Amino acid sequence: MKAVVLSSGGVDSTTCLSIAVDKYGKENVSTVTIFYGQKHDKEIEAARKIASYYGVKHYEFDLSQIFKYSDSSLLTGSTQKITHKSYAEQIEENKEGIVSTNVPFRNGLMLAAVTSLAASLYENEDVELYIGAHGDDAAGNVYADCSTEFLSKMSGAIFIGTYGKVHLISPFAGMHKAAVVAKGIQLKTPYELTWSCYEGGEKPCGLCGTCRDRAAAFAANGVKDPALG
Repeated sequence: MKAVVLSSGGVDSTTCLSIAVDKYGKENVSTVTIFYGQKHDKEIEAARKIASYYGVKHYEFDLSQIFKYSDSSLLTGSTQKITHKSYAEQIEENKEGIVSTNVPFRNGLMLAAVTSLAASLYENEDVELYIGAHGDDAAGNVYADCSTEFLSKMSGAIFIGTYGKVHLISPFAGMHKAAVVAKGIQLKTPYELTWSCYEGGEKPCGLCGTCRDRAAAFAANGVKDPALG
């Protein structure tokens, strides 16, 4: 069995990598990072460092052209600024699940691309494809492509489309981020190498939705976020 991890350089995907390496050994694991037009390359740099830390093969794709018509605040062509509020506050204000940092069908597109790579790299072997989507991202329909329903249906499509060779693994679907961090602490995940902030400054802003989510997860485990020094 081989494993391919969709790596964003953040907490959740890096914890997935910890699980895969612990389960199959670094020689059987690869990571893939997607550039989709982000305003900064901090998470891509982090993904490279994390792959190097674990000694796994690392691949990168550029899918930015597909998203160039989106006005998501995460993208270079957007007219919007990153919102410095929690997801709960944003949902309360706009009365909708979708937030400004939503990138249309991002997980679906990335999973399709990485599935093709996995099936190409390991034509004659079964492959587990890991994605770090968790329950907090799906709460309130903030990111519909992180929901258990979405992941379940994508899992079926991937299995059928690869003749039963590629298996989508979403170990944190339906779980709170605090539980993800708890698992990572157990596996000694190198969180000091990760980057989650939507801003591209020298240090995390601490104010955007993902920074707040991350801080709460570490606090719930009674530990300091190692990425903050």
